[in-house]
Order: sequence, then C-alpha cells, then structure tokens
Amino acid sequence: MAVRASSEVVIEAPPSMILDALADIEGVASWSAVHKDAEVLDRYPDGRPHHVKATVKIMGIADKELLEYHWGDDWVVWDAAQTFRQRCQHGEYNLTPEGEDRTRVRFDLILDLGAPFPGFLAKRAKKMVLDIALEDLRERVTRPASR
Repeated sequence: MAVRASSEVVIEAPPSMILDALADIEGVASWSAVHKDAEVLDRYPDGRPHHVKATVKIMGIADKELLEYHWGDDWVVWDAAQTFRQRCQHGEYNLTPEGEDRTRVRFDLILDLGAPFPGFLAKRAKKMVLDIALEDLRERVTRPASR
C-alpha cells in the first residue's frame, strides 16, 4: 500500500542554509522525532552524504533504512535501498528562493509499506511526518543555536 505525503512551507533562510541543515545527517535525531539515529556511510567529493544508515520510529513501529541521497543546488532526494518494513521509499525536498532570505520548501514522500496499515493511523503518521519534515526543519534552520 503506497502512502504519499506532501506539503510546503516558507522558511526565513536561503536555500544553502536549508540544504546544510538537511546534510547534517549526524544531527538529524536532535530535531526529527522520528529519527532514533543516523550515520553517514560515505560522502560525495563535496562532503554531502551519499549513503546513510538510519533507524526511524513512527507510531510505535521501528524500521532500519539504508538510503541513497542525491543533491542539487536547490533540491535533495533520497531512495531507500534497503528497509525492513517498506517495499520502497522516495523522499525529496525542493527549494525555491523567494527574495533574498526566504525559501519555499516543498517536501514529498512516497512509502510503499510492506504490510497493511489502518487508514486512520496512516493519516496521523502523515501529519506527524509532514510537521517534522517542515516545521521542525524550519525551527532547526532558523534557530541553529538551539540544536
């Protein structure tokens, strides 16, 4: 059963600052409640994460993921190369500058769950993931001293 979630928000920061926050994989558990831990396995020559091993937990269900990241000047995408509870996962952030220090951030996530998941729980999980992916990211970017 594929689950899709997407939303967008404007963050008072330039795209480069947002991408830097997203690239800080080792710090993601400090602002993302679904991430229990995350480790960069290897990096691109520019230092951005390439393969990442992460443990996530949402709605009481834990999963271990092996993710492959790809980066652009105003986007990042990842796909799950391996996970215990999902058939596939694709996530992306697309950033559109709005003025000098404002960026429209769009987050899209597609999960194909390996087992049936009740609709009401999927709806609550989607809201939680979108809030973390955008609102908690906004807080992380605009208040970096509070990490």
